[in-house]
Amino acid sequence: MAENVQKRIKKLRDQIRKHDYLYYVLNQPEISDRQYDKLFAELKDLEQAHPELITPDSPTQRVSGQPLEGFAAVRHAIPMLSIDNTYSADELRAFDERVRKQLGSKDYDYVVELKIDGLAISLRYENGRLITAATRGDGEVGDDVTANVRTIRAVPLALLDAGPPYVWRGGKMPRILEVRGEVYMPTKSFIELNNQRAKMGEQVFANPRNAAAGSLKLLDARITAARNLSFFAYAAGEVSEPLAQTHHQTLQKFKQFGLAVNPHNAKARDIEQVIDICFSWSEKRLALDYKTDGMVIKINRFDQRDALGATGRAPRWCISYKFAAERAQTTIESIDVQVGKSGILTPVANLTPVLLAGTTVKRASLHNFDELARLDARFGDTVLIEKAGEIIPQVVQVKRELRHAGAVPFKVPAKCPICGSAVAKDKEGVYIRCTNPNCVGQLKERLRYFAGRDQMDIEHLGPALIEQLVEAGLVKNFADLYKLQKSDLMALERMGEKSADNVIAAIEKSKTRPLWRLIAALGIRHIGGQSADILAEHFGSLDTLMAADIESLQTVEQIGPKIAESVHEYFRNPVNRAVIEGLLSAGVRPEQPKKTRRAGKSAIRMADKLAGKTIVVTGTLEKFTRPQVEQAIKQAGGKPSSSVSKKTDFVLAGKEPGSKLDKASQLGVQIITEKEFLQMINTDGH
Repeated sequence: MAENVQKRIKKLRDQIRKHDYLYYVLNQPEISDRQYDKLFAELKDLEQAHPELITPDSPTQRVSGQPLEGFAAVRHAIPMLSIDNTYSADELRAFDERVRKQLGSKDYDYVVELKIDGLAISLRYENGRLITAATRGDGEVGDDVTANVRTIRAVPLALLDAGPPYVWRGGKMPRILEVRGEVYMPTKSFIELNNQRAKMGEQVFANPRNAAAGSLKLLDARITAARNLSFFAYAAGEVSEPLAQTHHQTLQKFKQFGLAVNPHNAKARDIEQVIDICFSWSEKRLALDYKTDGMVIKINRFDQRDALGATGRAPRWCISYKFAAERAQTTIESIDVQVGKSGILTPVANLTPVLLAGTTVKRASLHNFDELARLDARFGDTVLIEKAGEIIPQVVQVKRELRHAGAVPFKVPAKCPICGSAVAKDKEGVYIRCTNPNCVGQLKERLRYFAGRDQMDIEHLGPALIEQLVEAGLVKNFADLYKLQKSDLMALERMGEKSADNVIAAIEKSKTRPLWRLIAALGIRHIGGQSADILAEHFGSLDTLMAADIESLQTVEQIGPKIAESVHEYFRNPVNRAVIEGLLSAGVRPEQPKKTRRAGKSAIRMADKLAGKTIVVTGTLEKFTRPQVEQAIKQAGGKPSSSVSKKTDFVLAGKEPGSKLDKASQLGVQIITEKEFLQMINTDGH
């Protein structure tokens, strides 16, 4: 009897693995979901009745029973490098020219793959069994998310024919096989998940990529299992024995192992065929059940990849082609005018809701009234919208041929829509501003900016609470925030005792932020984080900065006449000075760390690490916001800059770098990764 049960269990496992292979690898299912579930249920029942027969790689053992306490770190045997981007056919041809020049030959071909918009993962198989799954992390070290990845049915727990002697149809299976790939959330699953979260009053995910990443970082794998994630394998990492001589052959062997490989990969004989393939997917990709934001182009032969090598951050044998921003068509239902922190009036289109790049868009910027006139956008117009940088929706085109008769141009407001005060256009500029410094609309935006992450970083002080504080007359300027009492907050709607305590504690914590943060938070025109940092370091204290005359301000390196005039004017305004006095009286004590105050020679060494070096930052960093990395550069004695030139010493490149990276390559400026930067300044980035 026991022998019969054991045989039945083995047969069921083999059948389930076979059907997983047919479904996820070949996309040729032979049975219905109901029939599959019936096999799975029978296996589960038999294993529950005979727990001694359960094995870790059984299809029933995908979900762990208990939540994790945290994620362990995993060091990648071979670093997971990032990929440089291109945006045009000419840039692809320039990449091909670099490849040809370095190889000294035209005898090479490419493999072109869809760039799946998900989360990079490394799967480590030993003797055919899944041992570890780790995120990319910083490329060197990632998080151990094995428990969550085991829940993904497209990821085999055991490779095909993975049993003594671990053979498959193509020869001996490597003892160690590291598979690199992308975990993603299908569009249908993403929509269903967001609908469920919306019904429960939970925050929805911005896009499938964020949903996939968030699902893999859950401590409870049972929740991850319900998210219906999927996986495509696209490269090998560490391998104990060579798999093949080319990338295309490797992908074919992956499929023989039972690993899901995207079916749309294609070989290309030259760069012109690569370009044709890339362009062909510009529209076709929209019909896929998953998001893809580009194509990945790889040299096929591994020996040629070795010859090309890599920079510190990216391989020279690989590049990505990014599609133009996705657009959607919708209708303008109305146009509002928003008032910003400096009084700028911005027209915003209210739209018929439409799905764009993974999110439902209801509003889109029209930038300014000159742009509104150029577009000639009107009520009822059919328009095309796209997301600038895949983030901010904006109207890019009006379908005038579809315009209804009687549609009239939008009138430029003569008064502020919030306070009713007169408006004026900037001299030699495009912006129209409210002239009332006490405008409530401006006040709300200034307070939001003041409390923002890159300024005073006051947690729990969000837009909704600021709205209530202003409407209740509790806050009329920055200083009033520091006079708030717990009882004031408790009197507001939906404000409990714990929430009130959190807000008061966050405000108190912000009193000793660095001086540069306070300068930035004041919202002085033309002053951002970098300029604020320069002023803070040069003058050393708020009193000295406030007392500085125009000439003194203009002598500061990187502070031009326009910024100097703006700063001088701000601190000569009696209203602004009264608010600052109020901040100081309420206990705000901005700290300006000085190198001379640090102890001993170690302080001098820290300050000298980047002494005299000019550094430009491009892309998104893992451990720093932009103001934080600029502050770190300054503390190490370097000089952050916003533009690349021959005088630039380093370009610090993060994820998705911009054109500054290309310019650095053209000028021969050294490009460094975030890890190399951290090693230079000898800090962990916190």
